[in-house]
Amino acid sequence: MGEMTSRERLLCALKRGTPDRVPYAEVGVSSRVLEGLSGGALKANEVGGIDEIDARGVESEIEISRLLRRDHVCYRLTPPVPVEKHEGADTIVYYGKGRIRTSGDLDRLVLPDLDDGVVEGSLRRFVAESGDYASCFVTRIGIAPTYLAMGMEEFSLALYDDLPLVEALLERYSDWSARVCRMAAACGFDMIWTADDLAFKTGPLMSPEMFRGIFIPHLRKAADSISLPWVLHSDGDLTSLMSDLVGLGINGLNPIEPGAMDIAQVKREWGRDICLLGNVDVNTLSAGTPEDVRREVRQLLSEVAPGGGYVLASGNSLPTYAKPENVRAMIDTLAEYGEYPLSG
Repeated sequence: MGEMTSRERLLCALKRGTPDRVPYAEVGVSSRVLEGLSGGALKANEVGGIDEIDARGVESEIEISRLLRRDHVCYRLTPPVPVEKHEGADTIVYYGKGRIRTSGDLDRLVLPDLDDGVVEGSLRRFVAESGDYASCFVTRIGIAPTYLAMGMEEFSLALYDDLPLVEALLERYSDWSARVCRMAAACGFDMIWTADDLAFKTGPLMSPEMFRGIFIPHLRKAADSISLPWVLHSDGDLTSLMSDLVGLGINGLNPIEPGAMDIAQVKREWGRDICLLGNVDVNTLSAGTPEDVRREVRQLLSEVAPGGGYVLASGNSLPTYAKPENVRAMIDTLAEYGEYPLSG
């Protein structure tokens, strides 16, 4: 097999194929990590989690991909969340009290205008300048913005006390997400990456029965609008929701959080249906040694990469507290051992 472009490599894996080598994908990347890896040469705008209304420029994204040897570039267009935010240590953003408590607060949610041509023009320019990298459109499809906008405690109570408010907010978010996903496809993006955390380490945020009865109908509107390869990101233990998520039509799952799910077991049970993207432990990247990271990457390549349908990624993101030398160990180990046919 000849050498593939980054676009060809990542799309091959997302279709559960075997590319020339295991691809690497990463959406959340801290500027502090980038500056450490580049010796201060690369200074990018901080991405505070996934909630960004605009994107880093494509030039900056290409620089990041070259530095990380990543196989994609990202355009972020996620819906705003009316919520109090607080900055903690290491510039980490924490979510506080939600601002939508009653139906009278719904007007506080003002979604980006998709009809004025500005968003479409920006999307088309990004795709046109993405080069040989896979162009990845990053958004949310509704659940996380809903519970964040209400606040987790109020959201949980409203599921019993004010379900119409929850559904009204879900409907606004999912309708907007459906439109923006159709627009991304029309503008030529290669893939869609949605980030909606659905679970704790111990299980889903709501019962599977509640997920199917309340949330799936709204999510399906957005899911049915996605015609591109679709990666869903959610932390936590998704075991009891896997059949529902696969039924929605996802092509890939990220990050299969270490400590919550066993990625080798997920590969055995679901590897024929979806691509797996994960899951180098953020704890190892942050508190381990380069040798710890190398050992973990080689184990993932040994247990999950055979047969294709696998993309290396972190177990969440590259946060401000990840050690640059550990991130480098991760991408260097992939470069050394990730070529198909796998060896070592």
